[in-house]
Amino acid sequence: MAACLLAPIEAAAQTTVQRDKNWATVSDVSLVLGSSVVFLMPRVYYSDPEATVGWKGRWHFSVMAPAMTMTALTLLVDLPIKNALESTRPGCSIDETKAAVSDSGCESFGGPSTHAFASWGATGAGTGIFVVDTFRYSSGRFNAGGFIGNVAFPLTASVVTTIARSVAPGDTRPHENAGQIAIGGVTGFLSGLAVGTAYAMLQRPNCGYGNALFCW
Repeated sequence: MAACLLAPIEAAAQTTVQRDKNWATVSDVSLVLGSSVVFLMPRVYYSDPEATVGWKGRWHFSVMAPAMTMTALTLLVDLPIKNALESTRPGCSIDETKAAVSDSGCESFGGPSTHAFASWGATGAGTGIFVVDTFRYSSGRFNAGGFIGNVAFPLTASVVTTIARSVAPGDTRPHENAGQIAIGGVTGFLSGLAVGTAYAMLQRPNCGYGNALFCW
């Protein structure tokens, strides 16, 4: 008993890492906006043998297929992949992250960045849809509206999300480091590009005969 009482005991409190909440909100908003625009954007196309010639826009309920696919991939990154890799956020240790103390700044692992994966995934999906619609269904004709909705806007949102996850004003620490954001962004873009291209190739942009704006 004396030996146990005299033995030195080391105790360490959970470290609290400060991260800027305003930039966290910016990253959340830009992620939602960029992803929403891509999957709410109508399919814009020009030439089609089943309809009159001219620019047309049709929104397909089938776009839920790539949307749900990217959602599933994002959840796969956010839960099992992150936990398996155990890549900690800046300022955190593995033990602190596994403890997951509320408001510690170390509640979850950081890499690959879920925000970067989801936002750049939406950009990749929109790019794939735009390229297929342009060259396969519009005979190479460029449409500014389709480009803005599928590429330019989500690309801008992805850049904003990336910046918001990497900045650390004052004494705060960034939400993820550069490597975690880069891996999330690259894998997200390539995954989205593959999903968006496959969807656009399999689903024609027109709604068949008639002037329906919404179709399956």
